[in-house]
Amino acid sequence: MLKSEAMASLAEELPNWQVEQDDPEPRLVRTFNFDDFAEALAFTNKVGGAAEANDHHPQITLTWGSVKVEWWTHSEGGITNKDIDMAKTTDKLVSSS
Repeated sequence: MLKSEAMASLAEELPNWQVEQDDPEPRLVRTFNFDDFAEALAFTNKVGGAAEANDHHPQITLTWGSVKVEWWTHSEGGITNKDIDMAKTTDKLVSSS
C-alpha cells in the first residue's frame, strides 16, 4: 500500500481521479461519461480486457452513458503502484474510445 507521502502526489499524477477513503480501504475512483449506453459498454469491455491482461481487476459500475471505475488492491489494504498503473491505462483507453 502507498504511504501517505506517495498518496499526496496522486493529484498531480492522476488529476482526473479521486482518492475515496472507502471503508475499510482507500481506492482510486473516476467516472467516465459517454454519449450513450453502447459507448459506455464498449469502454467497459476495454477496461475489462486490460484488467484481465494484467490480472488486476477493478470494480466497474456501468449505467447509461456513464462508467465508474474503482482501482484498489484488497490484499494490500488500499492503493498500490499497480492500481496507479491501471488508472493510467484506463485513461489511455478512454482516449482511444
